[in-house]
Amino acid sequence: MKFSTKAIHTGQEPDASTNAVVVPIFQTSTFARDELYNTKGFSYSRVANPTRSALETNIATLEEGEFALAFSSGMAAIHAVASLLKNGDHILISENTYGGTFRLFEQIIPHYGVTHTFFDPLKLGELENKILPNTKMVYTESPTNPLMIITDLAKVSSMCKKRNVIHVTDNTFMTPYFQKPLLLGCDIVIHSTTKYLNGHSDVIAGVVVMNDETLYEKVKLIQCVVGAISAPFDSWLVLRSVKTLAVRMKQHNENALTVANFLKRYSNVKAVHYPGLPEHPQHELAKKQMSGFGGMLSLDLGSQEKATTFLKSLKLFLVADSLGGVECLASHPATMAHSSVPKEERARLGITDGLVRLSIGIEDVEDIIDDLKQALEKV
Repeated sequence: MKFSTKAIHTGQEPDASTNAVVVPIFQTSTFARDELYNTKGFSYSRVANPTRSALETNIATLEEGEFALAFSSGMAAIHAVASLLKNGDHILISENTYGGTFRLFEQIIPHYGVTHTFFDPLKLGELENKILPNTKMVYTESPTNPLMIITDLAKVSSMCKKRNVIHVTDNTFMTPYFQKPLLLGCDIVIHSTTKYLNGHSDVIAGVVVMNDETLYEKVKLIQCVVGAISAPFDSWLVLRSVKTLAVRMKQHNENALTVANFLKRYSNVKAVHYPGLPEHPQHELAKKQMSGFGGMLSLDLGSQEKATTFLKSLKLFLVADSLGGVECLASHPATMAHSSVPKEERARLGITDGLVRLSIGIEDVEDIIDDLKQALEKV
């Protein structure tokens, strides 16, 4: 089966007990046992729930993976994977990653005795030299949030395999519709399903996908013991939404490319970061490892004052955290998602005070352009 067919049908077969076409919401905490040791595969919803299991089967298939585990948020999913590390281990993390990821590895994971080093995804020649004897994991995000830097995932995976290091990547921006990191050699793929996989701004959830059964069993144990699981209703909402993932991503991509080409012609826009533009320094790499460029882009207006004026002038776009919904959203990384990153570090990375991130929705693109145009004319 091809992608859209799998999205609609895999894990979403008619319910065995009722023939309901849509997977039921098994809103239950526990399951009765026919006999003391007979659980029919389900005993307690923290351990497993039929609705969550259906979602896990569905997302694993879309990512070309064998196993998936659904969590209560994208950060819960990242934390579960980070929990594979133990006291004395070292992790390498791509620079320019999501602010919440930065905060997790800077403020929480060190308490476990795990050390970390950031690396520049544009200088992979230096990465191998940064792998230490106790390095157990390399964490990447491609494209990065918010500067849309592309990491050569196949190259990083090759380096990791030589050193028996786990390669984890966040595929939230691209989704499995546009990018399949497991096929590029990655060991673990993470999504904030809050974003494109759900796509309707009404769920907080995450998922981890992998092919290695040993890794799966370890992360499954963490999921079961810690209990940061995706609730049945949230799992059902994502299952409902993923059926339209392909058509939504096509429109996000088409609209974002149109917007990026519009923005680059504006003299008061100092830079546009979108891998679908031929001017993007990694455009060729993006074309090689992705089948589309997604709906995320950022633009630099030169100062926080201009960025503030622009954001306040928007009418169709909503200024809000998050991304990947059907509606257009705008954010100011320096004071929102990346506010936990020190100012000097943000400046070094290129996350300037004038940077604005746009999540391009699936509205009529003419209306999107009109809104951006009237806001830019006020800057």
